Amino acid sequence: MKIGTDGVLLGAWTSVHHKPFSVLDIGAGTGVLALMLAQRSPAETIEALEIDADAYEQCSENFENSPWADRLFCYHASLLEFAEEIEDEYDLIICNPPFYSEDYKTDNKSRDLARFNDAMPFEHLIYAVVKLLSDSGIFSVVIPYKEEPHLINLASKVGLFPNRILHVKGNPDSEIKRSLIEFSFEETKTQPSELIIETSRHQYTEDYINLTKDFYLKM
Repeated sequence: MKIGTDGVLLGAWTSVHHKPFSVLDIGAGTGVLALMLAQRSPAETIEALEIDADAYEQCSENFENSPWADRLFCYHASLLEFAEEIEDEYDLIICNPPFYSEDYKTDNKSRDLARFNDAMPFEHLIYAVVKLLSDSGIFSVVIPYKEEPHLINLASKVGLFPNRILHVKGNPDSEIKRSLIEFSFEETKTQPSELIIETSRHQYTEDYINLTKDFYLKM
C-alpha cells in the first residue's frame, strides 16, 4: 500500500486544536494517518482499523517501529464489526476511504479491496462515525470532489455537519480533484478554501510545502 498525496494532505490538514484524547484511523493501510497524528498531537490513545491482512501486518509493524509505539494500536476487523463491538468514543476520527467507483477490477485482490468503494460504502462510514464519535469530536475525511454533495447530504441526515472544507487542485489550471472535509455535530457556516499542489511538475506551491513539510524528508 503506497503512501499517496491524499493521505499526507489529510494527516497534515486535520485539526488537532481541540486536543483529542483518543483518535481512530479507519482503513489504516500502512498506518500513515495514525502516525502523522501521533507526531502532531499528544493524544493518549491512537487506534487504527484495517481489514486487509497484509496491510494490517504492515501497519502493526510500522506502529511498533515508531517513536510512538506505546500510543498506537491496530485492529484487524471490518468497520461494521468494529462499530458494533466497540463501546469507546473517539475525539477524532480520520479516514482516507477507498472510493474508486469504476466498473473494473485488477488481478490484485488486496489493492482492489483498498481501492473500490464496495469495501466501505459512505453509508457504512457515516453510520460508524455517528456511533463512535464523541459529542465534541471531529470526523475528518478526504473524498473525490464529485462525491462531496453526496457525503454532506448523508451526514446531515444523522446530525453531522461540515465545519471545514478544503478543495484540492493538482495545478492552477486543473479542475478540483479532492475535497477534504471536517464534520462535527455542531452546525456552522463554512466557506471552502482551496489548495493547489504544484505550479508545474515537482514545483510545489508554498501553501503545499508549508502544510506538509514536517512529514517529508526532502521538501
